Amino acid sequence: MKTKAYMTQAAGFFLIRTGTFIVIAFLLLMLGYIFYQGISAVSIGFLTEMPRDEMTRGGIFPAIIGTFYLMLGSSLISIPVGIITAIYLTEYAKNRRIVKIIRLGINNLAGVPSVVFGLFGLSLFVIFFGFGTSILAGSLTLGLLNLPVIIRSTEESLQVVPATYREASLSLGATKWQTIYKMILPNALPGIMTGVMLSLGRAAGETAPIMFTAAAFYTPDLPVSMFNEVMALPYHIYVMATAGTHIQATRHLQYGTAIVLISLVLALNMAGLILRYRFRKHLK
Repeated sequence: MKTKAYMTQAAGFFLIRTGTFIVIAFLLLMLGYIFYQGISAVSIGFLTEMPRDEMTRGGIFPAIIGTFYLMLGSSLISIPVGIITAIYLTEYAKNRRIVKIIRLGINNLAGVPSVVFGLFGLSLFVIFFGFGTSILAGSLTLGLLNLPVIIRSTEESLQVVPATYREASLSLGATKWQTIYKMILPNALPGIMTGVMLSLGRAAGETAPIMFTAAAFYTPDLPVSMFNEVMALPYHIYVMATAGTHIQATRHLQYGTAIVLISLVLALNMAGLILRYRFRKHLK
């Protein structure tokens, strides 16, 4: 005879499975609709050509290049700063109260809406420092946006490295930094890479921060300096769908751009999973 506890457990598992299937169904429905609407626009020319005829024809090559520039610039800022901060909090900080305050600030920073980061970047980097609407201003803003992700993922990865590794290394005469560099970081690398890839995907898909700091509706040439403004995939979708002069005529191009952006983020996530698997396999 089935007990009350068994029935409760079965009901709980049923609700979990049902919720999971609903989420997956909505995701597949959304992706299917986007691909149905935009797959006709995706081609080699769409990926490699410049926009033309008031952006009703041609491709999105400048937006792809601009997105990669912003991803690269933000990673050069957020990755080293985030990893160094996580190492300090995990391995060096002794005052627990200060650590708690810093972590509280990081958690609060992670909850700040991205549009607030955009306004902050506009005030500080674009106006105060005089960088103007540029790759540099956008990269700095996205770098700040991604800092909490890098710090938290790196900190958690460092914390799961067994304390015996540290003790063994120090007992053999290694310094604190040698222990971190040669023992702790290699073992924490899979988790760190996951955080890095997540931050790159976020940088690729954010619209609000670059709207005020880096993105342009259209640029006739590719950027040649970090002080140039750029086109970017998420902002390109936004302006074509809301502020363009031929919104209905470019509907398939809007969805085609969305397909490219989704594919880029998916590729980054897959690369993170593959790298994590290989690093873990190498460490075993």
